[in-house]
This record gives sequence, C-alpha cells and structure tokens, in this order.
Amino acid sequence: MKLNSKIPDGPIEKKWDNHRFNLKLVNPANKRKYTIIVVGTGLAGASAAASLGELGYNVLSFSYHESPRRAHSIAAQGGINAPKNYSNDGDSIWRLFYDTVKGGDYRAREANVYRLAQVSGSIIDQCVAQGVPFARDYAGYLDNRSFGGAQVSRTFYARGQTGQQLLLGAYSALCRQMDVGKVKFFARREMLDVVVIDGQARGVICRNLVTGAIEPYVGDAVVLATGGYGNVFYLSTNAKASNATAIWRAYKRGAAFGNPCYTQIHPTCIPQSGEYQSKLTLMSESLRNDGRIWVPKKKGDTRKPEDIPESERDYYLERIYPAFGNLVPRDVASRAAKRMCDDGYGVGSTGRAVYLDFGAAIKRLGKNVIEERYGNLFDMYHEISAEDPYRTPMRIYPAVHYTMGGLWVDYNLMSSIPGMYVVGEANFSDHGANRLGASALMQGLADGYFVLPYTIGDYLATSKFKQVSAEEASFKETQREVGHYVKKMVSINGKKSAEEFHRELGKIMWDNVGMGRNKAGLKKALAKIPKLREEFWSNLKIVGTASELNMELEKAGRVADFLELGELLAYDALHREESCGGHFREEHQTEEGEAKRNDAKFSYVAAWEYAGANKAPILNKEQLKFEYVKPSQRSYK
Repeated sequence: MKLNSKIPDGPIEKKWDNHRFNLKLVNPANKRKYTIIVVGTGLAGASAAASLGELGYNVLSFSYHESPRRAHSIAAQGGINAPKNYSNDGDSIWRLFYDTVKGGDYRAREANVYRLAQVSGSIIDQCVAQGVPFARDYAGYLDNRSFGGAQVSRTFYARGQTGQQLLLGAYSALCRQMDVGKVKFFARREMLDVVVIDGQARGVICRNLVTGAIEPYVGDAVVLATGGYGNVFYLSTNAKASNATAIWRAYKRGAAFGNPCYTQIHPTCIPQSGEYQSKLTLMSESLRNDGRIWVPKKKGDTRKPEDIPESERDYYLERIYPAFGNLVPRDVASRAAKRMCDDGYGVGSTGRAVYLDFGAAIKRLGKNVIEERYGNLFDMYHEISAEDPYRTPMRIYPAVHYTMGGLWVDYNLMSSIPGMYVVGEANFSDHGANRLGASALMQGLADGYFVLPYTIGDYLATSKFKQVSAEEASFKETQREVGHYVKKMVSINGKKSAEEFHRELGKIMWDNVGMGRNKAGLKKALAKIPKLREEFWSNLKIVGTASELNMELEKAGRVADFLELGELLAYDALHREESCGGHFREEHQTEEGEAKRNDAKFSYVAAWEYAGANKAPILNKEQLKFEYVKPSQRSYK
C-alpha cells in the first residue's frame, strides 16, 4: 500500500487557501448528477450531508437511529474551541495550532492541525447564525472558558450541553435539505459493508434494522462519519450503541487503519460502582475550571471529605503542574489520578477515585454562578450518585472516552480507498496521540462544514465513473456475503450472549491494553483475544431471527468487529515501543512518571493494512515532519 498524504506545498499559513483554490470544481448544474452517500448523522455526518445538499449534490444519509438527534454527539458537554481571542488573553490561530500539536504529543500532521485551527472560527459564526445558544457574558458577547492543555480561554459553550445544541443546529440545516429534496434520510439502517468497483467506493450495503432486509445503495462517493471505537473496552463514556462496524468493514475492504492504539482516557468520569454496569458517565472537563482535584495526604483515609482540613489535602495537580494546575491535558491528569490511587491515596469504597471539589469556587463566586455554569452536570451527578456536589466534592476516576485513531485519510480526508471519505472521530487525522478537550466538536464540524465540501468536489470533477446499479455483480456479491454473515451468526445457537462476550473482551482490553500498557500484558491480550473470538463463533446465542427487529443481532455484529479490532489495537500498542499521549507504555517513562517518546524511531503514523482472516496485519508508515512546532519533552509545569 502506498500512502500519499497529499499535503500541499508552501507556507503552512497558505497551504489550505492555496490548495482550496487549486481544487477542481463541479459546475453547479452538474452537481445534481452526482450522488453522495453519508453514513452517520452526528455532528460530522449531519454537517457534511447538509453542506453537500446545500451545494446541490444528491445525498443519501444513513443513521442506525430513528432520528439524527439521537447521535452520540449530543453527549459532548463542555464546549468547542475557536481562537477568536474574545477574552483578549493572547489567543490566535497559531496558538491553537501549537497547543494542539503539543497536546497530541507531536504525533499529528502539522498541515491538518493548522487547517483545523484556521477554519474553527468560521464554525462559531455558522452556529450562531443557526441559533445555537452559546453562553454570553454580561455585555452580551459570546463567553469563553478554559480547557486542559491551554493557558487561554477559547472554549465556546452552552452550559454543559454544548454537543446537543450544536447537533440541533446541524440537524436544522439537515432538515432543510431533506425538505427541499436534496437529502434523502434513511432511518434505522446500519452499514455492514462498502462496495468497491474498479478501485472506487461506489456504494454501501445496509441492514434495515426494522425488517432485517439487506439493502444495497449506490453512489459516486461514500462518506463515513460513524464516530470512534471506544466501546471496544466495554466500559466507556460512549453510548452503548456507539460502534466501529462501518470503519472496520471498510478496513477489511482495503482502507488503512491509522494509529488504533491512540485511545483517550478521560480524567473526570463518575467511578464504576459495580460489576453490573454496562457504561460509565462523563463529567465534563469544563468542571476543572472551577473544581479543584485532591486526595487526602494520608493513605487509606476514610473520613468524609468535609472532615478533612485543608492542611491534610493534597491538591496534587496544582502541586506537580503549577503552570497549568487542574487544567493539564487529559492524558496527564488521568495518569496522575491513577498513580494517586495505585499508591493508596484513592477515596470512596473502592479506593479508585479522587475528589473534584467546588467548595472554594462556591465560596468565591456563589452557588448561583456555579449553578448557571454547570447546573445540568451537577444534576446529572446527583441523579447517578445520590450525592449533592454543591455540598460535598464529586468523586471522579479516569475512563475510556475518545479514540484518536481511526481510518487513515489524506489531506483531502479521503481514505486509501478512492472515493471513500472519512470525517470526524472516525478518521485519525487531527489529534495525534491525545485530543485536547473541546476539540472533538471542532474537528467534526470543521470536516463537515468547511473541508469535505471542497475536497470531495475535486474528486468528483477529476474522476471517471461508469454507470452502475444495485444489479451490478459487485453489489449482488457483497449483498450475498453480508446476508450469509448475518445468517451464520444467528445459526450458531450457542449458550453465551453477545453482552457476555463483550464484557470479557472489555476486561482483557482494560487490564492489558488500558491506561498503562507493557509488553507482557499486550502479549497476553494477543493470546487471549483470538481464543475468545473462536469461542464467540462457536458458542454465541442470539434469540430471534435475522428477518425482524433484533437488537441482540445488532449487538452481536458489533461485538464480532470489536473482537477483531481489539487485536489490531493491541498489535499497534505492542509495536510502538514508546509512550506518547494516550498510549502509555510503562517501560518508557521519565523518572517523574511522564510519557517518554522516541522521536527517532516512531515519529510516524502507523497505517495498518488488512491481510486476511487470522493473518497478522501489515504495517505501513507515513513519516511525520515538524517544521513549525519542534518536538520537545512535553511539560505543563
């Protein structure tokens, strides 16, 4: 496989503008001749489908939900970044670019990151025009707050429900295009394969989740906007339905998978309370603006937090990282919390938690101000924990959250399959080894609103397409393969549910490929996962049939993919003999316990190529060059 990132020449400030000017255009009258398939209706998918429809293309939009409003993007809480410098504290496009490259531990493409910073300001203007109710200050201007890894306030927010409000804005734009007939929306469809004809992505095969029908859909290009793969760990902050099936099936058709080991552990999640849990709940990083993180100075201290005086509290992030304090990046904060708990300073019944305390902020600002900023988050915590965070500190612990890895894409967001584009969290492109907070919404909307509409036009204008239909042999064959796969799964008739297999996989992943990784643990995972997968295909039990609404069948298909993806993730983590960002190899750390990179050997994107069932994947490398932000030991002290 040859990887061509297609990064344009010239100064980094000019790359996108010059490239955009040189892209070939599709005549407005010709756009209606093309059909583009967009899979996924979260922020990236909804914004892409709406924008492409507005331009005049025919768009087929697919969601496994009954409405785009159900997309997991609504779960994003804290905000969206843009360097508008409304706070007049020194922000700029360059500073956002620098913070993002550094925050990603120098494992992202400079050109992509600069473009992201460059277009992010337009996102805010777009969303304000759509009516997104961003918070405003006393003068009526848009307000900002800080997030980890930055020393400026650049995060625009709508209380603690920013993702939901942004999605409603994109959804309104999508509905407009549905109303005028440029977007045709297909609810309750799950993409199970991509159809490649003459080397081009020309369509998808979906299962109708209501009737069970296996349906072909034809297009001139395919866009995947299906989110990340954090649920490979079973317990994560992702919605239970979040999965990796679309990108995994594309990988098996020839799309390279970039950096699968880069998975993010979020530091502020409600701790697990029992084995019965099937997911974890996120508490927004924005809470670290006013909340102070601490543990008792005495090991095994079981006193109530309010009974522990200030002199006996260790505000460890403020102590270790005085320059950034509680607003260090997520990977740094997560590892610090784990170290404290591993050393015996953890709190709560399990000892796997630290305190997030708002006492000082409430005393300084008043309860009404904290309620105005974070009220719905406090309500959520109270509902889940039965504790009042206005009166007693929250208990938090790191949990799997975001995946920086994803399908490899070039500068135009096209995968290694011509005509198949990947946007948002489903691609690998912008965050390197660690995503800074409030950058997920930024990337999803940047890709959908301001990058893909330009780059996909160039592909359509410069490619030749033969007429194809759903009767084409390639469609019929892929449709038959998908149908056979589904029937095979239902016919196993074993004794264990997909949920049981998923839980077992999650334990293997968290114990061996989780927050701290080492060679022995990774090899153990690589030995255990194939055995579990073998048992899955001989002992799976699915009740019901394939020709009806069957959520157990849906779940089983996704778990089957996780059982393969988990192995690739472990392969990638084992081969990368360094620590960087969310990938922490215990053998490679500084004396202070920080990540220790190996730039001489691993300054590249690991793009894995599918080699066939039960065969080791093939490693391809895209070397990374840093001309503007020189790699250095990442420090937040």
